[in-house]
Amino acid sequence: QGRILEKTGLCSQISFGRYVRQGRKLGLDPKLFIQDLQFNQVPVRVYQPKATSDGRRRGILFFHGGGWVFGSLDTYEKVCRYLSRESDSVVVSVQYRLAPEHKYPAAYEDCLSATQHFLHHTEHYGVDPARVIVCGDSAGGNLAAAVSQTLAGRSDLPKLRAQVLIYPGLQALDFNLPSYHQNRGVPLLFRERAAFFALLYLNGHAMHMKEVLEGSHIPPDMRLKYSKWVSPDNIPEKFKVRGVKPLRRTDFIAEAYETVKRFCEPNLCPLLAEDSVVHQMPESFILTCEYDVLRDDGLLYKKRLEDNGVRVTWYHLEDGFHGIISLYDYCGFSFPSGKRGLDSIVNFIQSL
Repeated sequence: QGRILEKTGLCSQISFGRYVRQGRKLGLDPKLFIQDLQFNQVPVRVYQPKATSDGRRRGILFFHGGGWVFGSLDTYEKVCRYLSRESDSVVVSVQYRLAPEHKYPAAYEDCLSATQHFLHHTEHYGVDPARVIVCGDSAGGNLAAAVSQTLAGRSDLPKLRAQVLIYPGLQALDFNLPSYHQNRGVPLLFRERAAFFALLYLNGHAMHMKEVLEGSHIPPDMRLKYSKWVSPDNIPEKFKVRGVKPLRRTDFIAEAYETVKRFCEPNLCPLLAEDSVVHQMPESFILTCEYDVLRDDGLLYKKRLEDNGVRVTWYHLEDGFHGIISLYDYCGFSFPSGKRGLDSIVNFIQSL
């Protein structure tokens, strides 16, 4: 597999991508105490407000975006500082292992492990164990949803207070939902890249990408089983007005399914969890962007949560595109819509 990556020039491509996205080192923050630690051998960065607090603070576990392939503590430094300062919360940013070097379930296991450690040690950080939130952006939103589902049934740990999912990617069954066609060429996430990242996370390589994009990687009976949850029929009509191209069904290719069948595991694709699990989810916040291939993943999960009696706060950026939250203040550029999105998250957190 390593050789495949080298031959296709992928390794250098990924190294370069990581270098470009690594983020600038920021100076000290007058309002925050920031330290790099390890939770169960997983590197984390902890942000604690310096001001004295009347009681215990909220705790936020933050899982960064970057398609499970890119991203680091430094990339999301500004976002985490902003969340900690503005919501007066302790933020723990998690540096999970990245694909393709570390395939699924490495990233998920690291996020779960760091979250469990934090839930066991909240008092050490002045955090109220009843007010711990998981929050993730893009691939991090996927990880937050998966961790939330895993912890739902655990009686030995405090229950999570909420989950915050920022344009999350939640399924790899259907790359032909309306938002995938409408926004297939919209930066920062093209339709092909979304499938490419999901495959790198799953297998460490992107073989069978054509089959995954056209939908021939899932057996007809399974497609039918999941169609009650993953279907354009569950997306409000107003999101289809920009035109939807109905997909010509392709024949199922068993060989492709053999390499990607773990796409049906909820720890990888949380939208496929059973109702009995979804029903136990904590209060949820979902942010979606109109110009984002992952928009419909968020809309479908919103519906599933609501159908299962979970309280959902939904914030939709009509003028937003994928990745805009981390660009709210980027190298002198500023996207007002990204700032609005970030503030909507802060407002939600403050309400808890």
